[in-house]
Amino acid sequence: MTLSGIQKPVKQAKLSDVILRQLEALILEGSLQAGEKLPPERELAKQFDVSRPSLREAIQKLEAKGLVNRRQGGGTFVSDKILSGLSDPLFELMSQSNESQFDLLEFRHGIEGMSSYYAAMRGTEADFAEIQKKHENIGTAQLENNLRLEAEAIFDFYLAICAASHNAVTLHLARSMSSLLIDNIEQNLTVLAKRPDIFAQMAEFRKRLLDAIISGQPQKAWGASHRHLAFIEEILLKMTQENSRMERSMRRMQRSEY
Repeated sequence: MTLSGIQKPVKQAKLSDVILRQLEALILEGSLQAGEKLPPERELAKQFDVSRPSLREAIQKLEAKGLVNRRQGGGTFVSDKILSGLSDPLFELMSQSNESQFDLLEFRHGIEGMSSYYAAMRGTEADFAEIQKKHENIGTAQLENNLRLEAEAIFDFYLAICAASHNAVTLHLARSMSSLLIDNIEQNLTVLAKRPDIFAQMAEFRKRLLDAIISGQPQKAWGASHRHLAFIEEILLKMTQENSRMERSMRRMQRSEY
C-alpha cells in the first residue's frame, strides 16, 4: 500500500526505448526518408553513444512497428510503404482530369502559402541554404529543355520550403503527394509553354518568395506564394477559355461544311 504524500520512484526509461524515440523523431522530421538506408549499426551506435545490443533492440522495435525493414545482407531501410495509405488509384484519375488540376492549384495555395509563412518564421541558416540550392536547381533544369525535370526541380524547391517550416504533417503530406503534385506542375508548364513570355514573370515570383523567406518575413512570404499561384491560375484560366472558344469555332466551321 502506498502511503499518502509518498511518490513512487520514477522508472528509468529503457535505453533501447530512448534510442527508438530518437530514431522515430528522425523519421518524423524527414531526416530519415522513406526508402533510405540507415547507417551501419557500428556507426549508429557511435553516434548515439550506446552499445550495439541496445541499438539492435531499438531497431527491432522499429521493425515491429513497420517503420523499417531489413534486407538480408543489404542493411536496414526506412520502410518505403510508410506513405502508402495516401497512394491511391484516385490520384491517377486526378492527374488526368483538367478540373482536378485547378483543384490542386487551390490546394497548393494553402499548403505552399502556409509552409512559406512558417519557413520564414522558423527556418534555420541550413534550411535557407537548402532552399537557395533548390531554387538554383530550377535554372539548371530549365537548361535541359525538359519540362518533367523542371517540374521535379520546382517541386523540390517547395519541398525544401515545407521542410524549413518544421511542420512534420505538412512535410509528409507533400511527400506523399509528390507524384501528383509534380504531374500538376508539369501539366501547367506544358500549357504555359505556349506563352513563353510569362516564364520570366514566374521566375521573378519565385525569386521574391525566396527573398521573403530568407529575410525572415512570414507575411511577405505568404503573400509572394499566393501571388505566384494566383498569377499561374489566372493565365491558365484565360488560356483554357481561349482554347474552348477556338474548339467551338472549329466545330462550327466543320458543321458549316456539310
